[in-house]
Amino acid sequence: MINRLQLITVVVIFFNSCSSKVEKAKPNIESITESVYASGIVKSKNQYEVRSTVNGIIENIYVTEGDTVNAGALLLSISNLAQRLNKGNAELNAAFSDANANKGKLNEASLMIDFAKNRMNNDSALFFRQKNLWQQQIGSKTELEQRELSYKNSKADYYSSILKYDELKKQIDFTSAQSKNNLLIASKLENDYTIKSDIEGIVYIINKSKGDMIDVQTPIAVIGDAHVFILEMEVDQNDILKIKKGMSVLVTLDSYKGKVFEAEVTKINPLMNARTQTFLIEAEFIDAPEVLYPNITFEANIILQSKSKALLIPRNYMLNDSTVLKANGDSIIVKTGLKDYQKIEIISGISVNDELIKPEE
Repeated sequence: MINRLQLITVVVIFFNSCSSKVEKAKPNIESITESVYASGIVKSKNQYEVRSTVNGIIENIYVTEGDTVNAGALLLSISNLAQRLNKGNAELNAAFSDANANKGKLNEASLMIDFAKNRMNNDSALFFRQKNLWQQQIGSKTELEQRELSYKNSKADYYSSILKYDELKKQIDFTSAQSKNNLLIASKLENDYTIKSDIEGIVYIINKSKGDMIDVQTPIAVIGDAHVFILEMEVDQNDILKIKKGMSVLVTLDSYKGKVFEAEVTKINPLMNARTQTFLIEAEFIDAPEVLYPNITFEANIILQSKSKALLIPRNYMLNDSTVLKANGDSIIVKTGLKDYQKIEIISGISVNDELIKPEE
């Protein structure tokens, strides 16, 4: 049998072993930063995919990957013999239908008006002379009627010639304007067969070669700014309301191990990606790396708040995010503030002198 001394020794050893397993800690005054984690890729500013608005075969490519181009610079041309012929026909039609080229027709119509007017004036004079003679009982009634009929016919011819002139002018003006519009359309369609750069930047990639068939769906090249880059990152919907434009972002790039770069939130896209349940956030470097390329991956922390002197405890010392256990066994409800992945700020409830016990998991 175990005697009394042996029993006391076993109990003491048991309690010592239990107490040695209890983890304890005291709050510390330290700095803390609360942030939202995000990841994404680097994109060149104004980066876009070059596409064609017509289908066809690449006739010539005038740039190579890495070239710097100006806005409006010619990138490539697409074979367009049929369209060139259409434009040629439109030019011929525009020249034929031009109002200046049809001045002869208008001059002829104007002469017909003058001729009809002179004839009307002459017939008018003869009619009224004959009418005066008839009133003096000179001449015959038949002759008077013939003069009156000639005057009415010439008067009708005069007004008819004016209407014909107006109609001819309208027709010439309409045909001239229509042919010029057709020429503009043909020229625009011909321009669609030459693809130019929308921006000043660098050609990052060309996906096609001379002689390749292209369509309106497939990207031909990628062009973007050569010096300014955008950080595109995805933020979980649970954190999006915390993010504001102008917030500081700390960025680590896979291509620059061990270095941290500072950026600033510049844009918050308001539409959530339904598939990933995330929002797209854009930021720009404040101190950018010397060399960058599109599609480099990065990780970032968007800084929400920071405090240089805060009363902090490890987050795993909290029960239900509201309670801590003191070494004497008391449960204390505390008010918390900032938190990161490891520590949490205690605003009230305990002091720097209190010893805490880590709750059992």
